[in-house]
Amino acid sequence: MYTISEINHTTSQQFLEIAGGIFEQSPWIANKAAELKPFISLYHLHQEMVKIVENSTYEQKLALIQAHPNLGERAAMTTESTQEQQGARLQNLAPEEYKEIISLNQEYMKKFGFPFILAVRGKTKQQIFEAMKERIHHSKELEFNTALSEIYQIAFFRLEEKITDIPKM
Repeated sequence: MYTISEINHTTSQQFLEIAGGIFEQSPWIANKAAELKPFISLYHLHQEMVKIVENSTYEQKLALIQAHPNLGERAAMTTESTQEQQGARLQNLAPEEYKEIISLNQEYMKKFGFPFILAVRGKTKQQIFEAMKERIHHSKELEFNTALSEIYQIAFFRLEEKITDIPKM
């Protein structure tokens, strides 16, 4: 774990190595954030990274959303995504649950053109399934913005795993 002070003293390459995976397969966000040091807190770093995404083009935002894996699929994922989905027990679905989540993912992807995204940390399988069933009825614009909000939450969780505001003693 790094302190925010240590983060502020990293080179651009070191910063990228630490924060490049905060946003799924989108190191361009960390690259831009490295130019904004120093950060006064973990929260400040997160807010700056969110601003980078918010100020990006629609196409960049869509690519960020599309970089995320489908929940529950048994496919190659980043280490971070694998750990998050394992924490929600999505890698251990019973056959009927797996069939249902694949069906929900397909329906969602067909309607919106991007994967269903949910910050799964602390959620049960049941909560995840309920969210999928509810959000399929949203408009594309609402769901696009919801996906980004969930990505911001995922990014915050990932930052918390790597960086602390508490100085080392």
